[in-house]
Amino acid sequence: MSRSRQHAERRGRRGETLAAWFLRLHGWAILARRLRNPRGEIDLVARRGRMVAFVEVKWRGDGGLDAAIDGRRLRRVAAAAEAAAHRYCRPGDAMRIDVLLLAPRRWPRHIANAWMPVEGMS
Repeated sequence: MSRSRQHAERRGRRGETLAAWFLRLHGWAILARRLRNPRGEIDLVARRGRMVAFVEVKWRGDGGLDAAIDGRRLRRVAAAAEAAAHRYCRPGDAMRIDVLLLAPRRWPRHIANAWMPVEGMS
């Protein structure tokens, strides 16, 4: 693994740790981190009451958070969440895809229910 890739990996893990703490402070229990399955990867799986959130975490050191997440990435997270939902959702639970954007010297930006599939597309 290249040095820059190792640095990015460490930054990503740090961002996921900060995101997990942020969610805990807001009443969420962290059920899983870096969940991988054949359909993709989910950074965090969190529960608060009857809601299960599959959370994509983005850390940007340069503050370029607006371009950090796009439809393609959210589709992959949604596909991975669909494949993993049976492990984390109980009957009667609701689930959603959230995004948590992090940057130095900025308050985290939590986008709840960031993925809204278009009818006929998945």
